[in-house]
Amino acid sequence: MAIDERPGAPRWVRRPDGSTWGDFGPDDQLGRLNLITPEKVRQGVAEVREGRTFCLSLPLDLPGGSALNPRRHPPILRPTLRNGRPNMPYRLCDDNPDHSDVICDDLVVMHLQYSTQWDSFAHVGSMFDANGDGLPEPVFYNGYRAGFHIFGPTDPEDAGVPTRGGPKTTSGARALGIEHMAHHGVQGRGVMIDLRAHVGDTRIVVGYDRLMQVLDDDRVVVEPGDMVLLHTGFADKLVEMAGQPDAEVLHGACAVLDGRDPRLLQWITDSGLAILAADNYAVEAHPPTSQPAGCCATLPLHEHCLFKLGVHLGEIWHLTPLARWLRANGRNRFLLTAPALRLPGAVGSPATPIATV
Repeated sequence: MAIDERPGAPRWVRRPDGSTWGDFGPDDQLGRLNLITPEKVRQGVAEVREGRTFCLSLPLDLPGGSALNPRRHPPILRPTLRNGRPNMPYRLCDDNPDHSDVICDDLVVMHLQYSTQWDSFAHVGSMFDANGDGLPEPVFYNGYRAGFHIFGPTDPEDAGVPTRGGPKTTSGARALGIEHMAHHGVQGRGVMIDLRAHVGDTRIVVGYDRLMQVLDDDRVVVEPGDMVLLHTGFADKLVEMAGQPDAEVLHGACAVLDGRDPRLLQWITDSGLAILAADNYAVEAHPPTSQPAGCCATLPLHEHCLFKLGVHLGEIWHLTPLARWLRANGRNRFLLTAPALRLPGAVGSPATPIATV
């Protein structure tokens, strides 16, 4: 089926079982952010009692190195150039004795999902027969297509760290880019699920039953449009490692969700949560707990949230100080403000979320 570019034209004749494709309109690119209504923002504001804020971002040069992901590297800060010289610090009096200014101006080369981050819906798609011809094709949330809406270069020289000559071809997300999340705004009621308080720093795969027990024990209620944060302690360990992460230790530490648990995935669907973020590397167990026969997703929770439901995922948030304060004060709700960069075409974004209690 050829793609019809007209607004409202169908991109699919079949949608994945249990998906929200089309529920928010044929051209929707926000997914469950649509559930963060003015009422949900007011609910978040109503949780502010102390006026105290918590930064939920790691320093963006953590985890440090590339041990956790060989394709992602720490940010590089460099000065811009002024008159052929590094513009940091630059004394304008060197050019004109009548000017007293000293100028600093810099740039950054950054992997957008290296540290505390958001995943856009263009981050993970799936092979799925959306046009009903019996052959799966690479598609993303709401039927947006790889190679048409989300595309990249074919030449490896045009990927990775840019060279002096720059890329010969462009790439990016014509649809589902992170800028849509940024434009909508991410502010409303956050809800903390403190897994670390119940299982400690042991590597444990949390399925539906364990998660429900934690919710019951802590009297946590998740309502449609809430933004759910999972505290495991993983990011706290990254801070302790001070830029020298021990991959072997980290891969055996802290709780992760079981993306292969169908009841857990169904709870994500039924709860109506708007976003799901965690302080660990992938939110879910990676590699997954099992590999069913046949073709299936290696990141089943990512597929369920980003591809089917339209639920943005946040990873490697720094949640320990907030989680400790909430537990000490008998609370689990707060105002969450978590904008992404308004960077057109990007499939992910660093984040500096703020919780206000």
